[in-house]
Amino acid sequence: MSEVVHAFTAKIPVWRPYVTPVDPAQATEEQRDALKVTPSNTKVSDYVLVLAHDPESLTHRTPLFNAIMYGAGGLSRAERELGAIGASVVNRCIYCAAVHASRYNQLTKSTELVEEVFRAGADARLPAREQAIYDFAVKLSRCPPEAGAADVERLRAAGLSELEILDLVLAIAIFGWANRLMHTLGEPVAGSD
Repeated sequence: MSEVVHAFTAKIPVWRPYVTPVDPAQATEEQRDALKVTPSNTKVSDYVLVLAHDPESLTHRTPLFNAIMYGAGGLSRAERELGAIGASVVNRCIYCAAVHASRYNQLTKSTELVEEVFRAGADARLPAREQAIYDFAVKLSRCPPEAGAADVERLRAAGLSELEILDLVLAIAIFGWANRLMHTLGEPVAGSD
């Protein structure tokens, strides 16, 4: 049996579901249709196969996720990933934090920011624009009603446009939801090397 991963890491653990994933060979037509669109257009993961138990929700969830995280224009891919990392750190979602930290590192070709976030958590010290993005992600994830006009002004002062701010809010919000699904449907475990 694999050991549950409890610490933040950019090394992506295996996600072990509590619910048996849908077997694609046994899937209903509705489930197969819902599985045609995948997150980030990659392979169908066990997580998505678990979500396929509710094909109607999955049919809407995946295109929404892809539009928020991979849509053209607005906030950069790396900055969307930073918003996802901030939400995942606050929500203690080890798996999502690892996946999005790994993507952030790939996109920026640097590990320093993620290492600082994982070392210091909410107290991380980052470059000004990244700091504003990360702080907003942390605040919005901790208690949404506490994030207000002054926080949006700080994002504007850091150079974010209205569209970039909207993209950030959407990335943080979808990870509030995704993190909770990950927690309740499975757990991160150390993979075999």
